[in-house]
Amino acid sequence: MDNAGYTTLTRQSGLMREMRVVANNIANMATTGFRQEGLIFAEHVKATGPGPSLSMATANVRNTSMLQGALAQTNGRFDLAIEGDGFFLIETPGGERLTRNGSFTPNAQGELVTNDGFRVLDAGGAPIFVPPDAGDVAIAADGTISSNGRPLGQIGLFRPADPLDLIREDGVMFRAETGTEPVEQARILQGFLEGSNVDPLGQVARMIEVQRAYELGQKFLEAEDERIRNAVKTFIR
Repeated sequence: MDNAGYTTLTRQSGLMREMRVVANNIANMATTGFRQEGLIFAEHVKATGPGPSLSMATANVRNTSMLQGALAQTNGRFDLAIEGDGFFLIETPGGERLTRNGSFTPNAQGELVTNDGFRVLDAGGAPIFVPPDAGDVAIAADGTISSNGRPLGQIGLFRPADPLDLIREDGVMFRAETGTEPVEQARILQGFLEGSNVDPLGQVARMIEVQRAYELGQKFLEAEDERIRNAVKTFIR
């Protein structure tokens, strides 16, 4: 295979990865706290001698959108939405993780947990305890939880120390490779949940563009393959 074929193959591989990313975005349009992803293409050019240079495209870096998702009122006591930057910090078997999904509930031990049973952490990185008999639970904009006016704790808001090191582990959980730092400016809204920030029309349009680009690349590879076959036939006659 010549340079043109290798170049097209690297582009086709990147387009396939982007198609999977776009399809995942569309599938999570209704997922609470989901962050839309994009794929960053990079071109690597290398001189091959006095003739034309060789260009290779890669698409291995994913970019997570931090745009605010729509807020939906649920009136749930432990349904929380973040207005502004930041994430909730939760404790998982694999370590601390970040999420924008604020659908929480107290477990049998009174610890505030996610739908998967992971404990929600406070501003100091400790689990949050809500007594089973707690009445009139209120959560202030700064995350302070109180019952009948008595403070119980404060939900922490954090962000990755380096936004470029934020790694998605599943639909709504992220790992911060370089650690986290507190967020001061964001607000917590009780009785609300943040929806997905996926742009449906934009993602469907992008899917069509990627599909067309992939089809053009496939046609080029087929034409290139036919050209090489004809050249070989001519050469061995």
